[in-house]
Amino acid sequence: MDTDPKTKAATNRAPTLYFIAICKLAKGITLLVIAASIYWLAGKDLQEYFDRFLEWVRIDPEHSFFRNIGESLADVSPGDVRGTGLALFLYGIFLLVGGTGLALRAKWAIWLTIGESAFFIPIEIFELTRHSRLGEPQPAEHLFAHPKVGLLIVLALNIIIVWYLFKNRERLFRHPH
Repeated sequence: MDTDPKTKAATNRAPTLYFIAICKLAKGITLLVIAASIYWLAGKDLQEYFDRFLEWVRIDPEHSFFRNIGESLADVSPGDVRGTGLALFLYGIFLLVGGTGLALRAKWAIWLTIGESAFFIPIEIFELTRHSRLGEPQPAEHLFAHPKVGLLIVLALNIIIVWYLFKNRERLFRHPH
């Protein structure tokens, strides 16, 4: 057994692990708040609330991007809204459990987080390569000048999280025998 205080101190430090745990916990809490808000919207006039929201954030509701969203909200049923709220609630709970497990350095939490982060990598790659390519000019009606950049950042972060946790799993989650 290693009793060198320097080695033990180096093993116990894990700022990146705690940063990942805090991010998971923050995302989980945010999703729970969003899920409750969405569930509250079930059965209400979504177009009216969307228009009010756009006015509140001072965005032109007549912009084609927002007008199309507003028009498509007419087809959303209360069951669809409740289902979306439930899915976000369950994923929020999942992130809270995983983030808490990481913060407590539970060995199962590393595999849960690696699996959750790795799950989205192929989806993000598919979305990046679908329709338009990075570097190609986007139509003027897009909300963002480069809409795929955010997805590229999320993909890079997920790859880094999976790589970091997998590479450091023994050091971060060493349990006494």
